[in-house]
Amino acid sequence: LPGTVDEECGNYDPRLRPWFVAASSGPKDVVLVLDVSGSMSDYGRMDLAKEAAITVIKTLTISDRVAVIAFSDYAYQVHSDSGTDLLVRATNENKNLLIDSIQKLTDGGATNFHAGFQQAFDALERTIEQEYTSGCNVAILFMTDGVRTAGPETDEVLSLINDSTQRLATLYNRDTKIFTFSLGAQADRLATKEIACSTNGIWTPVGDFDGDLVGAMASYYKLFALGLGDDTEFTAWVEPYEFFWTKKMGTTNSAPVFDRSVDPPLFLGVVASDVHMDAFEQVLGENAQSSTMLQRFIRLSTAQCPKIDLSDCQLEGLRYLAGGEEATCGICNSTDYPGIIPTECPFKPDLPKNLWQNTDVDGVKYEDRACCEIGSNVPSEMCGIPDEIDTTEIDTSTNSIGLVLGITIPVGLVLGITIPVLFSKWSVLNE
Repeated sequence: LPGTVDEECGNYDPRLRPWFVAASSGPKDVVLVLDVSGSMSDYGRMDLAKEAAITVIKTLTISDRVAVIAFSDYAYQVHSDSGTDLLVRATNENKNLLIDSIQKLTDGGATNFHAGFQQAFDALERTIEQEYTSGCNVAILFMTDGVRTAGPETDEVLSLINDSTQRLATLYNRDTKIFTFSLGAQADRLATKEIACSTNGIWTPVGDFDGDLVGAMASYYKLFALGLGDDTEFTAWVEPYEFFWTKKMGTTNSAPVFDRSVDPPLFLGVVASDVHMDAFEQVLGENAQSSTMLQRFIRLSTAQCPKIDLSDCQLEGLRYLAGGEEATCGICNSTDYPGIIPTECPFKPDLPKNLWQNTDVDGVKYEDRACCEIGSNVPSEMCGIPDEIDTTEIDTSTNSIGLVLGITIPVGLVLGITIPVLFSKWSVLNE
């Protein structure tokens, strides 16, 4: 699509779109385990946890299964429909129902880690036994803001997790990854980190005021992306949705992009192609909204499962990305983490040049040009934009683009690159 002028800064991030996460992680069973104890009322943590959980839910596609567990003194499953205790397929309808239930969560009570994990593993095993699973990898995202104050001790929690993951692997051939998140200064950092380190998982500490819980919880796909590095045939499809620009129903086919010159292959981003549903209707003779059409996309999306086979140092690299040196488990002496953390190009700046063709900010660093308040056309107070630049007179005509939402590149593939972040989407619109 052509570049678009906007006088206000937005918060669109392609990495949080379903087509991006589907291509970078493959089909999966995802269980979110959320602390709703009384301390979650402090510092707006409950609202932050809800926002993070909703963001994760929105990234899922019809190839995924999902459940949400809330815990305090006890644990219970947040239902998406009529009281099911299974993981549900992440259709748009089920996701909206889950989001509505998450928004209604209230805080109160103590903090029982064991109850939260027990409920999560029970839901997983019931789902797998009844063959309602994605059939692929399992991710448990566990978020807490406090210290365990109820239920069994940490040792028993660890035994439960290790026994349950081993059971899923032995009986059902499922690889389960545990992601733990400690929110706020009062959060338990010892137990949550120990859980991650002892289960080949990843722990992320998140501050109350300077942290990004939403981004942290939504980044779990980075581990699963490594399982697709050697698969040159993998593609993902998403459930049909209304395109923003054309207001017509369409779908997106996407594939991960890797630098395969390193081992493991370094995940760079995603290439995606949009297709209007009327093209499918003409070819297949089926209504775009029909259950038959939806089943076609489900079969296409669940055909391949990533196989995750990481060395200790590669896993440490992912932990380092999640929370710095503090989040590593001390099992690897390397600090380079090849294939996980990209090597900076020598003698070249990391940030792109000429992202905006705007003469009013000519010569100003990229950080200062791009750093403005969300929902505003003025720089953030945290930015270092020079005082002599009058931002109220910046031209927002088509020759001076204030915010680039889409970038047209005349090549066959458009790559979304993670850091520095410069994403585009190649749209194939079948009129």
